[in-house]
Amino acid sequence: MPPILVVIIGLLGLAVGSFLNVAVSRVPAGLSVVRPRSACPQCATPIAARDNIPVVSWLLLGRRCRACRVPIPARYPLMEALTALLFAAEALRFGWSEMLPAALVFTAGLLALAACDAELFLLPLRLVYPTLGLTAACLLAAAAATGQWQRLGVTAACGVGAFALFFALHWVRPAWLGFGDVRLAGLLGTGLGWLGPWYFVFALLAGSAAGLLLAIALMAAGRITRHTRLPFGVFLAAGAIAALLVGAPVVHWYESASDPYALGAPLTADRR
Repeated sequence: MPPILVVIIGLLGLAVGSFLNVAVSRVPAGLSVVRPRSACPQCATPIAARDNIPVVSWLLLGRRCRACRVPIPARYPLMEALTALLFAAEALRFGWSEMLPAALVFTAGLLALAACDAELFLLPLRLVYPTLGLTAACLLAAAAATGQWQRLGVTAACGVGAFALFFALHWVRPAWLGFGDVRLAGLLGTGLGWLGPWYFVFALLAGSAAGLLLAIALMAAGRITRHTRLPFGVFLAAGAIAALLVGAPVVHWYESASDPYALGAPLTADRR
């Protein structure tokens, strides 16, 4: 993909990240993401267009509201910058392929869900279902454009299988997983299933390992105890995004290592 188009998609990510901030602030409270216009949560002063430029306005305002001077949380520019970086990275990863629109939608939804889980220990249905629907619609369009209907079937099977796996874990031990994580697993299986089932496995292992390592580090530092609750959805989302961006070499290596013929073993009569 030409560098200028990668930059354009990155700029699109800045705008999407700004919208995600609105969604994270309003959706858990049951508010509309469209009206009223954005305002300071402290003094309710509407935010002027000049103060609503992603990342730049936060820096120019000295990280404070222009009207009341209350600090603006760092989550706002971080969400915008991270969305831009991930959009650009996925443009480089997938290029102009059928997977790119789905990957962008999927990633945007995961970032919003991760932010809600980190702040509120909540994975809102009003974010899970639209992300699932839009991702599935993008993949359906990809199947229609490329004729890869079998791949779409694998995608659906991955989504259902991931949901069933986490539902079983939740049913056996509800304390392990909230039902929000069960729904999130279905979304992850759907979003990654187009690439193959092992991408979901990669996401699950990477997310679980990241959560475990962080928990061990925080316990060693005396910041938490083994009874402290951690937002598992954040780690699942991070694992899924990692699977999109860097999972291919690991998955391909595993598939090659699991297939003796891929490693140059001699062919038997029925394989020649």
